[in-house]
Amino acid sequence: MTFLILSLSSALCALSITFCAVLVRIGVFSCRLVGVMFSSWRLKQKRRWFLRRARFWRQPEEAGSRRRKCSYKTAMSSSSSPASVQMDEVRQKARSVLSSSGSAQDVKADIQTMAAIALHVSEKYRHLPAETMLRENTENRPRPEVLESLGKLVKALSILEKYGCNLTSPTRPRYWRSVKHNNPVFRTTVDAIKGGRRVLFLYGYTNQQIDGLSFPEEVTEPNIETVAAVTLEVMTLRSEVDMLLKGTHPHPEPFSDIIPLIIQQNVPPKGSVVNGPADKEQEEKPQVPPPLAKPSPMPRTPPKPAAETCGICGTTAVHSQCPSCVKRLCLNCDRLFHSHPDRKGHSRTIVGPASRAPSLSQTSWDCSHCTTVNEMRAVLCTTCERPRLATAAVPDSSIPTSQNSEWQCKSCTVLNQGSSILCEVCERPRLATRPPVTPVLSSLQSEPNSAAKWTCQFCTFVNTQPSPTCEMCRLSCKDSAGVSLPQSLLQVSSSATAEPPPLGGRPKPKPRVGMDLKRQQMMKDDGLKLIQQIREAEKRGVSPEEVYAALCMCGGSNPCDWLTSELPHLLDEICAMAASVQLNYRAGNAGAEPAVERDVGNGGMKPSRAEAKLAWLAAGGDTDRAVRQLLRDRRVKMKELHSLGFLDVTRCEEALRQSGGQVKGALSLLQRPLVEPFHQHIWMDQPEPPIDPKHADKLRTCRRLLALYDLPSWGRCELVLSLLQEPDVTCSLEDVVHAVKQSHDRDFIRRLLINECPCCLSIFPHSKMQSLTSCQCSVCHECFGQHFTIAVRDKHIRDMVCPVCGEPDINDPEQLDSYFSTLDIQLRACLDSEVYDLFHKKLTEHALMKDPKFLWCCHCDSGFINDGNQLKVTCPSCRKSFCAQCKKPWEPQHQDVSCEEFQRWKRDNDPEYQRQGLAGYLRDNGINCPQCNFQYALTKGGCMHFSCSQCRYQFCSGCNNPYHKTACKTPRCTYNGLHAHHPRDCLFYLRDWDAPRLQQLLQRSGVDFNTDPSNGTQTDACGVMEQKDEAGQQVDSPCGVATQPGQAGLCDKHYREYLVSLVNDHTLDPAVLYDTGELVRACERYLGESARGDGEDDSVYGARLLKKILEVPLGEKVPRNK
Repeated sequence: MTFLILSLSSALCALSITFCAVLVRIGVFSCRLVGVMFSSWRLKQKRRWFLRRARFWRQPEEAGSRRRKCSYKTAMSSSSSPASVQMDEVRQKARSVLSSSGSAQDVKADIQTMAAIALHVSEKYRHLPAETMLRENTENRPRPEVLESLGKLVKALSILEKYGCNLTSPTRPRYWRSVKHNNPVFRTTVDAIKGGRRVLFLYGYTNQQIDGLSFPEEVTEPNIETVAAVTLEVMTLRSEVDMLLKGTHPHPEPFSDIIPLIIQQNVPPKGSVVNGPADKEQEEKPQVPPPLAKPSPMPRTPPKPAAETCGICGTTAVHSQCPSCVKRLCLNCDRLFHSHPDRKGHSRTIVGPASRAPSLSQTSWDCSHCTTVNEMRAVLCTTCERPRLATAAVPDSSIPTSQNSEWQCKSCTVLNQGSSILCEVCERPRLATRPPVTPVLSSLQSEPNSAAKWTCQFCTFVNTQPSPTCEMCRLSCKDSAGVSLPQSLLQVSSSATAEPPPLGGRPKPKPRVGMDLKRQQMMKDDGLKLIQQIREAEKRGVSPEEVYAALCMCGGSNPCDWLTSELPHLLDEICAMAASVQLNYRAGNAGAEPAVERDVGNGGMKPSRAEAKLAWLAAGGDTDRAVRQLLRDRRVKMKELHSLGFLDVTRCEEALRQSGGQVKGALSLLQRPLVEPFHQHIWMDQPEPPIDPKHADKLRTCRRLLALYDLPSWGRCELVLSLLQEPDVTCSLEDVVHAVKQSHDRDFIRRLLINECPCCLSIFPHSKMQSLTSCQCSVCHECFGQHFTIAVRDKHIRDMVCPVCGEPDINDPEQLDSYFSTLDIQLRACLDSEVYDLFHKKLTEHALMKDPKFLWCCHCDSGFINDGNQLKVTCPSCRKSFCAQCKKPWEPQHQDVSCEEFQRWKRDNDPEYQRQGLAGYLRDNGINCPQCNFQYALTKGGCMHFSCSQCRYQFCSGCNNPYHKTACKTPRCTYNGLHAHHPRDCLFYLRDWDAPRLQQLLQRSGVDFNTDPSNGTQTDACGVMEQKDEAGQQVDSPCGVATQPGQAGLCDKHYREYLVSLVNDHTLDPAVLYDTGELVRACERYLGESARGDGEDDSVYGARLLKKILEVPLGEKVPRNK
């Protein structure tokens, strides 16, 4: 028991000691953690302080604002800040420059200035939604996709910048009004980003079309100020995004919330030290904060003289010099240029230290054409693809204007293709200037074999051996200056001049320069002679191959003459030799020849001259080779015909002879007998047997339908057969096929096959019905032709309307002209020639009536064109004269007197006119057609709907307004029947007034009127002439109604017409005598409203309606004969 207690106590003690040790370790770890956190906090504080001090030293002009602890966004958002003032000044200046010139090069410096100003995005870009565009193109994407999207955005903004510059340019492009979506450049740039079309909307392209955007039709010129402002912001945004991508933006803080991935990568985090471009190797090492001491200002070093740059890239200092290609290159260009296999053996001299290429993040170049900032290693601009050294201001006349034309390298004078940017030989840019030639002295002395090398001045070949002639052209070097000669040759020549050869010595052989020159001259003469012969032969239709072959046979004679005289005999000889060889071969190898070869070649060979000529030309004029070539060609052709199934050797030989050795021609001749039965079946005179829908062979019937009627599918053929086999179908096969071609729906096809003609009430298919363009009515062909034949022969041109509905409206001139233009095409096929000519004659007269010089004769029904200016005109038909203005018969008293004065004289002095009284007055002031100006000596009483007998124009005889058969274009008119719109002073309304009321209206205005007959005698019947309908014909006869006392010898109807004519002549308004009911009806008729106010009595209500009615003008077309 004691032992157990001791063991338990010892275990508890050990457990307590272990627990204490754990607590001690936890405490130590906590202390260390607190110490580390404190140290980290102090380190962060020190780094923040150091970063603020570093920014303070880098930007001393902003130290005051940073001491006052003003936030960056507050400083940027302040509208009165110096940055905002500077931005407004630069923006205004650049806008004025761009508005006047339209060139991006003129505002390049201002764009760089605006891009470098520290302002918030919303304040810098007032027109362009820059923040929205950046977010839409970069939001929720990984960093590689963000970089790619921003690159596309830069290219799209460059294209949009060009659109803006084109609009602001004084010389805008021809098609500036529209932007096409199918343009590949637009589709791959502007349409590839989000927000590109919104910029075009800001430019003014607001009209959406099928294939693109355009300016509205009412806009004639773009808003230059707005376009210039938007273009400047597009250029600024493109410059800022480009600098963000390259990490050269001076103030990337405004974009930290918009593009956090790019800004976090380019801007160092808080507490870190900004490294220069030369410290890239130390960026991965942990940064230690510098001592907290104010750095001393850096001492200014005097500027070093500009070092010589590389002859290819033009940016890096020269590292080596190559005497062979005469170039001074940097280290990178030297490695790249001399990596070519032809230049690997060049020895170079080191002339300077090896310098690394400048950093891509700090060094870049601006395109002088589109102002895009490109990387140093880029040879072409990433936006406009122009070379690096291209200039935009001064064009070079030596550069070809066309991109497809060749260009000559200024360094090595090699002609390159127009599409190439770099020279194919020296790999220098297209627009690079010629590099200066540096004399090479040290390198020549350093090379052991350099003294033996010299360059020929004729062929520029580098000779390696000291010889008096060039190894390539074999010409002697006559370099008087001795520049290209090697030193050994110079020494030999000098020694030869100083020491003459001994007298008794053996003379040295002369060089073979003269023989070579003679040989070259002979070759030149022969070549020129051959060219001359080829040119003469081409004029005579002889090919160069024939000339070359003839030169081998004609000797020294003219090859063209030899080809004309001797070649046919030679070709016959070649054909005979080939036939002889073939016969000998058949006789000697008849047993050993394979079966196929015997079949092919056992026949008597009869080659043609065309085959012999081709073989002779292929052999170059050699007769034996030509025979062998002819035999080989014929054997190949025979095998080809045999493989096609033609085994008769004799026929194959004859076919080849007739076709001139052409396999296709021979095949056509061999196949012709095989297809002769088919040709006879096609061209036979017997008619094709009709298709029987009930034929037992359904497949054969369907095949015939497909072949004859061009049905779209086999199913349509089966549908045709099934429809024709139905018992109630009476249509022909052609009608059913035509209906099946339009649809595959059986119900729709039945509707097409069953159509009732509204004229003859017969059933016809839709293909045999015809309709006009002015309506939806359809009639059969027979009724259509008969209706218009009768209308042309017996009726007026305006009666040629639809026989069912009477459309179109003949009182609408525009609708009538378009109707006649389409009707002419329809009538050409359905009318006889005589009827169609009559239709054209009437149509011509209808067009002549629209001429303002057209006149109707008042004595007969003829019309003519009056070209004179006199009042008296004579009708060419009846030879009677009348007045061209008042249309009255001409009298001598009308000479040199106006129509009004002549009418007044006739009323006062003519007894016949006085005897007729007011009846003559009404006749002379009768009805005039407002369409053709034909005058009728009739009164206006009776029916007001008058139809002109000359032009069929239907109008109201009281106000000359047209009558409409259907709905008209008058506002608030919903009537579809025959109607017209009459003014309130028209006879249509005033004829319902009694004579005392009309006399009261005239007396109210002081107008005199007659109540007694003019001759003083009262007649029993009214003698006014009017148009009457008797037995279906229009007849002019006296009125004949009994007269009443006090109505000037007229009936009540014509006396009221006389009073209304006085009302119209003096332009009197009848509304002054309206009662309340008439005022209400008039307001509803002309104004559409007659509401009565609350508590408004009759007098006030009537006065208000009368005031409204008086504002409505009287009839404009009402005849007013004053």
